[in-house]
Amino acid sequence: MAVAGQVLRSEWTKIKSVRSTVWTLGLAALVTVGIGMLISALSRNEFDNLAPQDKIQFDPTFISFAGMGLGQLALIVFGVLVVSNEYSTGMIRTSLAAVPQRGIFLFSKITIATLLAFAIGMITSFAAFFTGQAMLGPFKASLDDPGVLRAVIGGGLYMTLITVFSMGVAAMLRSPMLSLGILMPFFFLVSAILGNVSATKKVGQYLPDQAGQKVMQVVTAGDDKPYGPWGGFAIMALWVVAALLGGYVVLKKRDA
Repeated sequence: MAVAGQVLRSEWTKIKSVRSTVWTLGLAALVTVGIGMLISALSRNEFDNLAPQDKIQFDPTFISFAGMGLGQLALIVFGVLVVSNEYSTGMIRTSLAAVPQRGIFLFSKITIATLLAFAIGMITSFAAFFTGQAMLGPFKASLDDPGVLRAVIGGGLYMTLITVFSMGVAAMLRSPMLSLGILMPFFFLVSAILGNVSATKKVGQYLPDQAGQKVMQVVTAGDDKPYGPWGGFAIMALWVVAALLGGYVVLKKRDA
């Protein structure tokens, strides 16, 4: 336990001393809240022009999270940098020499980064909700409406899991450029295509981001996904566990 505590403190020092990792968290919050406010304001102005079916499916809570798609970009970068920076600089050799217990090393790194992502994710999710609802005016939702609190908490959890998934992938690939070169197209191109093409839609709905975003939805009219909010969250969590296990196996078996 004493060793684990020392490693946790060491990883905290590493993260806070690298300015780029700190800035990415702030950028994630800023982008998520800012774009959410903008889309919410536009949605308020266009609500009267919506078709009747679109008005039924109007989800003011989910609309306030419209910026999360881009905000998660910064969280992906944060997760990748936390894990793979040491590989790109060669410091991983020193770290593993100091902490030969590779499981403790990886656990400590991921624990500190996850706690940071969780704190930022929750603050951002609540901030995005309240500012977005302020922009929606008469069409806003209230935090005590059915399903809303779950969706807002789910938004923070979603941001956390995206970060942890990125860390698991980075631990497997051990390169910031390769990790980002795979994760960015995966979330911003591949997932979108698979989820919107009828032939692949049934596959796309089980990808981590599409499944995880279900927990942020309150209005489910017109949604034909075969799982509920927490079911989608569980699917995303399984992806995260698989990525972490893969990262641990690679770290355990390969030299630095």
